[in-house]
Amino acid sequence: MVTVPAQAARGPRASRAERNTVTRDRILAAAERLFAEHGVYAVSNRQVGEAAGQGNTAVVGYHFGTKTDLVRAIIRRHSEQIERIRERLLADVGDSPEVRDWVACLVRPIPEHLDGLGAPTWYARFSAQVMTDPALREIMIEESLTSPALHRILDGLNGCLPALPVEVRIERGDIGRHLMVHVIAERERALAEGTPTPRATWHDAASGLIDALVGVWLAPVTQP
Repeated sequence: MVTVPAQAARGPRASRAERNTVTRDRILAAAERLFAEHGVYAVSNRQVGEAAGQGNTAVVGYHFGTKTDLVRAIIRRHSEQIERIRERLLADVGDSPEVRDWVACLVRPIPEHLDGLGAPTWYARFSAQVMTDPALREIMIEESLTSPALHRILDGLNGCLPALPVEVRIERGDIGRHLMVHVIAERERALAEGTPTPRATWHDAASGLIDALVGVWLAPVTQP
């Protein structure tokens, strides 16, 4: 009886798993780019598969199920690195009483993440497409709320604004979210198209956005 080494026996299985991982990564990258450029529902699974270099038209559904599942997988593809940046910023800010410090913790993670990916990137525009769709928007919000660091940042910001009425707090949170999503997406688009941007770097662009959002949070409240 010939004994086959365990490593050799696992070879085909490991190789198949590696191929599946590569295929999934290619699909995610292709889908993110196409969704960013054209919108989620304007792009078919066939188009995603072709852009990923896959001849099998059913490959996207095989690996990811529904389009909603694919959107969620793209978000999760970036979430770990973004969370690490949030954690680092939180460690630096400590228990600061300054609104600007907490707003910086909100703003900087995604620009820093995009900067680290190198040009071109598509995640900011993908996020903007998702956030403008009522059905998909809930996925982005759900995934964001799984972040322990984000909860701590929001608690820190709210702790600096105890006198702000609840309805104003909610309103300004919505304003801030829209500004973050769309300002970052527009800068990403400009970089991809080679058009001028107001700030030279992602870090400087984040600083400008932080300035604006601090103004939003600290603006006077008009009494009815």
